[in-house]
Amino acid sequence: MPPTTQQLFDLTGKTALITGGAGYLGTAFSNALAECGARVILTSRTQARAEEAIAALPGEGHIALTLDQKSEESIKSAFSSAVELAGSVDILINNGTGGAGDDLTTVSGEQFTDQLANATGYFLLAREFRNHIVEREASGSIINIGSMYGVVASYPDAYEGVCNASPVSYHALKGGIVHMTRHLSAYWAGDNIRVNCLSPGPFPNDNAPQEMVERLCTKNPMKRMGLPHELKGALILLASDAGSYITGQNLLVDGGWTAW
Repeated sequence: MPPTTQQLFDLTGKTALITGGAGYLGTAFSNALAECGARVILTSRTQARAEEAIAALPGEGHIALTLDQKSEESIKSAFSSAVELAGSVDILINNGTGGAGDDLTTVSGEQFTDQLANATGYFLLAREFRNHIVEREASGSIINIGSMYGVVASYPDAYEGVCNASPVSYHALKGGIVHMTRHLSAYWAGDNIRVNCLSPGPFPNDNAPQEMVERLCTKNPMKRMGLPHELKGALILLASDAGSYITGQNLLVDGGWTAW
């Protein structure tokens, strides 16, 4: 008998490592994984924040770790600790991103390069995960968190007179992550590893300038911004056996933003 829909989405017995799992969207991702039965290894740049985040997750056995997305040493150390503490890792959510630089009128070369280092971090952690899966002769799923701004440009008039434009380095970063996803999926399919990208549309947090948010709403077919929980279903689809024949894709959850 083929598995039921409920069985396909069930993550019981799986271990998921998520970077930046205490952030605005990362919190929703972490909760989605735990709610579907996964053991969550949640990383943050500070141990205290990671521990606070896992304390709020449903279920037991979750693990908090410190990971600096821009440090190769930290990435290797954190992944080694994850395997040592959990025994194995089955799902990787590359979500952590450290600080965008200024907008295209003021960004320095150093700021631009520093932002692109986040893509390096995604790859290095993904490679650690890939080697772990191959060594175990298992299967795995990698989900890179992209953005609609890795696919389309932002509207200048949404920001003009309110705040800086969406950082050009951020657009370069997310566009690179989308294509890196395709590249890795082609090379790692033979290793029983699926690699996909989940690209949120407009999901501003409470600190975003209200006038900018109102302008963005006029640009969206659904005329509203997204709420973090609206990303949960897409994440679990890509993480679970429900997406077992999906790889190399960029799933946009954007309220129709990229439809026009």
